[in-house]
Amino acid sequence: MGKAESARLNQSLSGHLNTIHETLQLLDQTPASSLDKQSWADVVKTGDQVSKQATIVGMLWSGEKPEAKAVEENMAMYFNTLQGLLLLSHGSMVGAGPTLSSAINASIKQVVDCSFKLMMETVSSYGSRNKDLKLVVPQLVGAVWEACDALKKTPASNITAIGRAMTQVAVSVKDVIREMKELKPGSSDQTEAASDDDTRLNGSDNLSDELGNDLSPEEMKVAQSAIGVVSETVVVIKELIRTVTGLLRQEKPKDNGNFVDSLEKLLKLCQEIGLQIDELGASLYPPQEFPAMKASLEKISSIIDEVRSEVETLTSSSESLFQACNDLKSSMKQMEVALDCCSASEIESQMQNVSLS
Repeated sequence: MGKAESARLNQSLSGHLNTIHETLQLLDQTPASSLDKQSWADVVKTGDQVSKQATIVGMLWSGEKPEAKAVEENMAMYFNTLQGLLLLSHGSMVGAGPTLSSAINASIKQVVDCSFKLMMETVSSYGSRNKDLKLVVPQLVGAVWEACDALKKTPASNITAIGRAMTQVAVSVKDVIREMKELKPGSSDQTEAASDDDTRLNGSDNLSDELGNDLSPEEMKVAQSAIGVVSETVVVIKELIRTVTGLLRQEKPKDNGNFVDSLEKLLKLCQEIGLQIDELGASLYPPQEFPAMKASLEKISSIIDEVRSEVETLTSSSESLFQACNDLKSSMKQMEVALDCCSASEIESQMQNVSLS
């Protein structure tokens, strides 16, 4: 009798899992614009219902082994609620751009994954003498709670999703500044240099501390000017985030195609700036790559021009952003001067070596 009940439960579970898998594919498809857009608040409410169903599962397995019929009925209710969550989520994606869609997908799929683990564990353990089940189930229920609670933090609009993605770029750029500030000038004292060599030979733990510590005075000037450029870049990104999120207060339609495309383009430009800043930071380590740094500065300048052009199509309230862009360009010109000076110094040094030889 126990084996028959287990087989029936597993068959029922398999059917529910297949249904959810099929519905889950909807999230990878762009919903038709003719569909009624569902409120994300309704998605969150349904997520709360999934949490409650998970709690019931936990209670069901907290005592003696439940009846197979009770498990089957509970399973049907759980997956019906989960199915409703998926359908509402798909409806909430009407007018969503790639960034918002990706955020919704990630949150919903986390709920689904945790739900699958919970139901598969309870059903597969039915009829077995798994003493750890009473410990495992509460943990799995807790994972479902956390996944459902995370829905409340999922962005509900394209503007919010884009703003958060830009914030991630700003955090990454700040990390580059921190790494740049760790660069130090090399010592001209030969005795100290020899001592440093002994340290490197005798203590591998200090290897990481020596990285980048042999910059010439000219190279240090380049590094300092680069820090100025990256610091101004952070300001530009912050102003861009402020400009984008400020669009939430405007009364114009927020989710028409052109509007969303502009937001996505701004995010892409912001991410491209972040990549160039990474390249710039990597080029500062000795031997410094002057051509690569100049190329990065040129690309950043071009991207900034595109940002300004795109923002002008969205809003007229962008004076602070444009000022930040101007300040960044000024910093880049200062760095170009430092690069030219350093390049000239390097050429002069090479010529002296040739003369001496």
